[in-house]
Amino acid sequence: MKKNIKNIQFALFCFLFTSILNVNGQESDHAFFIKEIYDYTLTQSKCYDRLYHLSENIGGRLTGSKEAAQAVNYTFNELSMEGVDRVWKQECMVPHWTRDEEAKVWVSHNNMEGSWHQIAATALGNSIGTEGKLISGEIIEVFSLDTLEILGEENLKDKIVFFNRPLDPKIIHTGWAYGGAVDQRVRGAAEAGKYGAKAALVRSMTTLIDSIPHTGVSSYDGVDVQIPGIAISTLDAENLSKTLKNNGSAYARLSAKCGMQPDKLSHNVVAEIKGSEFPDEIILVGGHLDSWDLGGGAHDDGAGCMHSIQVFETLLALGYKPKRTLRCVMFMNEENGLAGGKRYAEISDSLGEYHLAAIESDLGGFTPRGFGCSAEDEVFKPFLAALQSFETYLDPFDLSIKSGGGGADISPLKSQKGLLIGFRPDPQRYFDIHHTAEDRIDKVNKRELELGAAAITSLVYLIDQYGLEGIK
Repeated sequence: MKKNIKNIQFALFCFLFTSILNVNGQESDHAFFIKEIYDYTLTQSKCYDRLYHLSENIGGRLTGSKEAAQAVNYTFNELSMEGVDRVWKQECMVPHWTRDEEAKVWVSHNNMEGSWHQIAATALGNSIGTEGKLISGEIIEVFSLDTLEILGEENLKDKIVFFNRPLDPKIIHTGWAYGGAVDQRVRGAAEAGKYGAKAALVRSMTTLIDSIPHTGVSSYDGVDVQIPGIAISTLDAENLSKTLKNNGSAYARLSAKCGMQPDKLSHNVVAEIKGSEFPDEIILVGGHLDSWDLGGGAHDDGAGCMHSIQVFETLLALGYKPKRTLRCVMFMNEENGLAGGKRYAEISDSLGEYHLAAIESDLGGFTPRGFGCSAEDEVFKPFLAALQSFETYLDPFDLSIKSGGGGADISPLKSQKGLLIGFRPDPQRYFDIHHTAEDRIDKVNKRELELGAAAITSLVYLIDQYGLEGIK
């Protein structure tokens, strides 16, 4: 029975693939070239080896750090060796936050000596530290930022606010669940500080219940009083919540040594292959080179950077001469400021450039599912229709095109009225390791990474061949 099912599946693939080899009764060179893209990427690409070096030999890449500078030089050299027409470093000033000593958190159900135990914790990015002090106080659990205003200063002053809203497990796409909970991480400390709280503890942003804390950006914009923001693991958050329910109270002691330093000069890395027919129409592919410091930034976003470099490697290895100008961009500072994306768009706008399409990979190196896209309203419908016409070629590789998507680094290019496209891998495991010490090369499947690179290369090829008029 299993053998028959496999035979049926193989026959279906052959049918789907051969069905696109005939267009108006003629063999399709495009389908054969896409097959060559996959063949090369799955057998000869350097994608995984490059990611290994970035994640394990360079490691976490906080903006302004020596590791971030090493990553700039590494990707610059790798792109230079591929034989592109031009590669350059684009200056941008970036914020520089340092984690000088990891945060420590102890909790107690009764504030008595002998009852304290340490839990897994990590300081949130851009958070202030405790200035060498041990902060202690009663814990107040909340599930939304709005609750702070209801409780007010009379209930929150000198307390430690515990934000414990989980990602909604009923939402199938984990990215949307993340978006529905992340405000407490980004603004929790800033908002709690307005009401006199001493510090904020924040449940980690994942559906997985484990003992691993997740960092991520926090922001104090618009507030005068800053208090430390510290993430705790989901398992510890569950246990702390139970303690509060069972005992009616709980207490915390915490310390952290971290903080903002003066801004530093850093760089985007940009490579280009000039188009032969429409050089003023740019197709961009990119990812962000910076990462948080706890792990190696393998999925977030080393995978996206290596996907993007692989697009150029594959097309050049196959002898492809693009009609439109292709750009590969390693953006700096997506994680805590978007300085690189803003700077790239600022320079592009000043030069009067037009990005016909910009593709960003920033959801990890998992199994590819397709792409999501967005654009200015006046051009979105025809551009989406054009992109969806390419599904004829992408169906055999289980890739679909959907509305909604893009990427943080390419979002400032939207005003150029091109199409912004986000690569969509399977989302279910991404936030399990996102912003954690677990984000290393051993969590990346080589074949899945290569399939993602092949998928993005295929879409770049189709847009270059057809523009955004689609298959007629």
